[in-house]
Amino acid sequence: MILLVTPSERAPECAAALNKATGEEVLVAESLVRATTLLRVEGYVAVVLDQYLLETRPQEAVTMFEHLSAAIPLQVNFGISGMERLVRDVCAAVQRRGREAVGARQAAIHKLHGELNGTVTALLLSSELALGTPGLPPAAAEKLQSVHELVKRLRQQMEGAFPTEEARQRAAGA
Repeated sequence: MILLVTPSERAPECAAALNKATGEEVLVAESLVRATTLLRVEGYVAVVLDQYLLETRPQEAVTMFEHLSAAIPLQVNFGISGMERLVRDVCAAVQRRGREAVGARQAAIHKLHGELNGTVTALLLSSELALGTPGLPPAAAEKLQSVHELVKRLRQQMEGAFPTEEARQRAAGA
């Protein structure tokens, strides 16, 4: 969702153009106070701000910026910016945010995979060493073997959920 903050008479026209270009719902706030209220209630991908409001209401702007959360703030001079430029700038910002989100997700997945992989490797090694203990009672050996098989299954599931770069390339070439 995009929040358009402007008292401009062109606001409905701008909102419609942004909606058409991005596919995002666009809400219009005629003031920074109203924008702050909306930001407290809902999350937005981007907040398009009329430069005029930022310059004439600096204290309200500070309060509003405190509630942006993850929204991309875009400052626009509606007096000189054409519709095409507005749409282009907002589309670029939304796409950039999408790429950043994908990158952050991939980084988190890789980190999680690395942490889990280390733990799974330690579990496999420990269970294999324990299974090799001389004089291990058969009941304990059976339970350790069961744990070892579960950990091996977990590793296979991780490989399916977190394919290595080599596996991804093989899949892409196939």
